Amino acid sequence: MTEPLQDLGEHIKQATAGAVVTATVRLGELMLDATPDKLIGLLTFLRDDPRCLFKQLVDVCGVDWPEREKRFDVVYNLLSLKNNQRVRIKVATDESTPVPSAATVFSSAGWFERETYDLYGVWFSDHPDLRRILTDYGFEGHPLRKDFPLTGFVELRWDDLQKRVVYEPVKLQQEFRRFDFLSPWEGAPQVLPGDEKADEKAKS
Repeated sequence: MTEPLQDLGEHIKQATAGAVVTATVRLGELMLDATPDKLIGLLTFLRDDPRCLFKQLVDVCGVDWPEREKRFDVVYNLLSLKNNQRVRIKVATDESTPVPSAATVFSSAGWFERETYDLYGVWFSDHPDLRRILTDYGFEGHPLRKDFPLTGFVELRWDDLQKRVVYEPVKLQQEFRRFDFLSPWEGAPQVLPGDEKADEKAKS
């Protein structure tokens, strides 16, 4: 299985004139690292070339690597039903450099890219309708970034006096990330089920 995928990777690399930086086979799948400026040409080739025929865009998602200069990977997963093969394309970008929208090549990319923008803040140039899709209007930040706080920045609730939805800054009612109320090292104030047996053994 590995050898045919390696051959396909070499075919794609040679035919796309520098669009593919590296082509590797991992976990039984072909993975391509691409450059953003040639992404649309690469996706079009993968869709139309007789040896490829990756006509289904299964997913577009993001990966956050905050320690890198180009902190985001935008990942495209394609499927060829004709050849029963998959390919994964990765493009690296930063917080301010947009990636070309693939909506002109695959119509399903429109919603996938909106999700990636919403959750990671990755911009897609020439997208027909780039706006949030999962978070609410007025939401601050991008929740799948690794530097996004677990509690968020604001909370949304219905105010019965004002008869409308209001946004308020998050206020933690307890120590941050300390939820081990039943920690065996600190001990619970009440007797836990099963602990009475330990007392009986100690007495005998």
